[in-house]
Amino acid sequence: MQFDSLADFMAMGGHGYYVWSVYAIGLAVLVINLMVPLLGERQLIAQAQKLRIRELKRAQAEAESGQQK
Repeated sequence: MQFDSLADFMAMGGHGYYVWSVYAIGLAVLVINLMVPLLGERQLIAQAQKLRIRELKRAQAEAESGQQK
């Protein structure tokens, strides 16, 4: 497929709007598919850290209450 100019390439023989919108949607789907797991991983790590801190505080409180008895 050969085009005489960049404008002809962008127009894609009158189908440019369809062609480029499909490329844009496809690219958006790929980006979303990459970003969602990365953001989910960050949230999971943050939740695990909060849980670890909570468990350490509980263990420390239990140890302190055991020493006082």
